[in-house]
Amino acid sequence: MSAILYPGSFDPVTHGHIDVILRLRKLFSRVLVLVADSRRKQYLFSTEERVEMMQKALKTAGAKNGVDVFGSKMLTVDFAKKEKINLIARSVRTVADWEYEYAMADANRKLLPSLETLFIMADPKFGFISSTLVREVAAFGGDTKEFVPPNVAKALAEKYKRGRK
Repeated sequence: MSAILYPGSFDPVTHGHIDVILRLRKLFSRVLVLVADSRRKQYLFSTEERVEMMQKALKTAGAKNGVDVFGSKMLTVDFAKKEKINLIARSVRTVADWEYEYAMADANRKLLPSLETLFIMADPKFGFISSTLVREVAAFGGDTKEFVPPNVAKALAEKYKRGRK
């Protein structure tokens, strides 16, 4: 397989996300990371901030050629069609993730029948990490370094420090 799309909100990107991207890159010649927006979510970081954090985190993690990061406010299926991608990767940590992701894959397939979804299991050492958990820890001034790359931990501390003034 040549290319795969890995979409997510990545608010913020975690060690688990980076692990999945690096594992996908071992299997595919090109991984397109889509930092996407959803109208049902309220984000801590702007799309541009999340793209920048993802790019820096991937560079620090040693991701080289073949991983490209994009920001988008369009439907994932529309982005996939525009980029001529027919395979999406979704990471799964829990049974709840599976139920949500299965429904999303079904909807995507109805919107774009040529689009397949590959489910990849989270590494167990990262399985408990979620962006929601990370934001909660950071909001109370906790140390997020165990959960996120250094640049993201710094951005979280700065974002919440400004909010507490």
